[in-house]
Amino acid sequence: MKSYLHVYTGAGKGKTTAALGLTIRAAGAGHKVFLAQFIKGGRYSELNALKRFDDLVTVEQFGRGRFMDGKPSESDIIAARNGLKKMKAILSSGDYKVVILDEANIALYYNLFTVKEIIDLIDCRSKNTELVITGRHAPPEVLERADLITEMKAVKHYYKEGVKARVGIEK
Repeated sequence: MKSYLHVYTGAGKGKTTAALGLTIRAAGAGHKVFLAQFIKGGRYSELNALKRFDDLVTVEQFGRGRFMDGKPSESDIIAARNGLKKMKAILSSGDYKVVILDEANIALYYNLFTVKEIIDLIDCRSKNTELVITGRHAPPEVLERADLITEMKAVKHYYKEGVKARVGIEK
């Protein structure tokens, strides 16, 4: 069975949520999933929920979650690059049916690694591994390789009215 490259991008809310939905669907079918979170660090409610699938879903964070409105530090760059190396081994192993690179597009946007490196990562994946890349600012080179592209469009959001991220809804 052919595997595909999904890209969930755009300024709207829901990219990671869509990837998590696919994670649950795949685990529900008995497939192993590796969820790599770039940029993000810390505990989010969705990670608590995924613990119910510990035998099928592996989650690892390659970020510190601290620079979204600033500049990445050397530690942020090192964390992302270490994640990239690990994901090359994971993707080429064929051990996982689904691999998600959450916020990898944002990592590219902040120059934590290069477009060439992400293309090499896409190209090294096992033929049986479905790959999902999320995050705003998906570069054209990634979009060209994608088999499925979903763009989340921001139409209206209560953040603009000062509503902070709420546990169980946004985090």
